[in-house]
Amino acid sequence: MHYDTIRYTLRDDIAVLTLNRPEVKNALNTQMRAEITHAVRAAGKQARVLVITGAQDAFCSGQDLGDGINAGNADLERTLRDEYEPMLHAIHNSKIPTIAAVNGVAAGAGASLALAADVVIATESAIFIQAFTRIGLMPDAGGTYALPRQIGLARAMGASLFGDPISADKAAQWGMIYESVEDDLFAAHWQARAQHLAAGPTVAYSGIKEALHASVSNTFTDQLTLEAKLQGRCGMTRDFREGVVAFLEKRPATFEGR
Repeated sequence: MHYDTIRYTLRDDIAVLTLNRPEVKNALNTQMRAEITHAVRAAGKQARVLVITGAQDAFCSGQDLGDGINAGNADLERTLRDEYEPMLHAIHNSKIPTIAAVNGVAAGAGASLALAADVVIATESAIFIQAFTRIGLMPDAGGTYALPRQIGLARAMGASLFGDPISADKAAQWGMIYESVEDDLFAAHWQARAQHLAAGPTVAYSGIKEALHASVSNTFTDQLTLEAKLQGRCGMTRDFREGVVAFLEKRPATFEGR
């Protein structure tokens, strides 16, 4: 498929999806949401890890307010249900690990998009802004799901009500993101992280994602049952056999993702 609002590359089992509307700081419009959804689903079949990043000096400034959004006459519920939800479900439910490499501002729905990924790695100069109240809205695109789970209710409430910019360093300290990396090391670092995951045990990664997502609502007994089921699946893989042999032979394991 040809993409107009994103770039999609696939190399060495790593899919890189670059939001590519730099003239509006990679703001999300209808076409971009559809293209992201398509590319994420494609990556799940073609790659062993997916990286989402932004073109030039921004990650994503949020909803493109010039994209048919008329204040006071906008069907935002339809937009969220029909356009955002498929995109967010595609990322959340992807069987492969997803990394948001946040290279600049992540505001509004752009912040929610980043937080939908499994791992968020941000450059030190990046900022996260729950900018919704500035235009009379509340956080959406999964933001009210992710934030209280990641940083607690008090911080989530303050960040949402005040809309204060949160630096990458503070976001890492709070647990909103995984890592904040010096700007000049950022590109090499997220690429190395992606390479590590692409060379790893894919079935185990899928199990980790499923188990951790389920743990939020499971009882302890339910979680133990799920762990046993998923670990049983991992134990049947070639990668588990290779991992054990490599451990006994005191060498690095070579995982094939099966």
